[in-house]
Amino acid sequence: MQRRTLVRMLACAGMAAAAASAQARAEEALFPNKAPLRIVVGYPPGGATDRVARIVADKLQARMGSPVIVENKPGAGGRLSAQQVKNLPASQPTLLLANPAAMVVAPLVFADSGYDPEKDFRPVSEVNRYEFGLAVASAVPVKQLSHLFAWLKANPQQANFGVPATGSLPHFFALMLGEAAKVPVEVVGYKGSGPLLTDLMGGQVPIAVDTLDTQIAQHEAGKLRVLATSGEKRSPMAPGIPTLRELGVDLVGTGWNTLFAPQSMAPATVQRLSQLVQEVMKDADTQQKFVASNLVPVVSSAEETARMLRAYRAQWAPVVQRSGFKP
Repeated sequence: MQRRTLVRMLACAGMAAAAASAQARAEEALFPNKAPLRIVVGYPPGGATDRVARIVADKLQARMGSPVIVENKPGAGGRLSAQQVKNLPASQPTLLLANPAAMVVAPLVFADSGYDPEKDFRPVSEVNRYEFGLAVASAVPVKQLSHLFAWLKANPQQANFGVPATGSLPHFFALMLGEAAKVPVEVVGYKGSGPLLTDLMGGQVPIAVDTLDTQIAQHEAGKLRVLATSGEKRSPMAPGIPTLRELGVDLVGTGWNTLFAPQSMAPATVQRLSQLVQEVMKDADTQQKFVASNLVPVVSSAEETARMLRAYRAQWAPVVQRSGFKP
């Protein structure tokens, strides 16, 4: 019996070793020239998109057994990074981590953004989603959304909504909120969430629309008030804050960070990378790191991501075009 048990154990070990060897050969075949995989981010280090890239890169590197490097290419709201990755040959394995500003809004508002998201890129995997928070400065005398709308009607000169960047989704969401309140809105664009948050807490701008993860700590500290969130349901990071829909405003808006490959990357390689990213996103430690950063992780195949992008473009294209926004 002991001998049979030993034989079975050796057989299982051999099968495991063979499987590991086969996986190693498969990963090596992804990039025959042994070039490291790069993940290009269109924003500076330290921001939410950069944090997402670095968590995914570390976990992906461990699975692949080869280097995965995050490269920051900030500028033009993410367009520079997309322009760079678009033209890369297959010999330089690279993924682009991008959000709706670059992959949905820019092609709608620029006569020539320098790339076509649908023709020049292949979706690999969505990795996280985020929602927006509607926040007011602590000096603004309102504590509920209905009070804010009434205050704006009584003080239309105060209808200045700060957003982290002109042409961003918070920009268009602010316009939609103005429509809901029946008050003309002046959108005040900032160069990032940091300056916007500083001015909101300092009272230089009375109202702000930005990603919830940038607002929640200061909300909890009493330095600003988030009146509502933009998701389908309450955010797990802020279960005490109602959604706009709960408050009678039929608006839902979310953003995402998604990995894209240039068209030069072989479809089989895209599929394998998508599988690896899904494994990474299912990992409990990965999910814990995302939650600790106030980010909502997503597990999504290449096909599911493509469907999400089609639906997302159908939702937001009319909003952006109706706004008449021009950079």
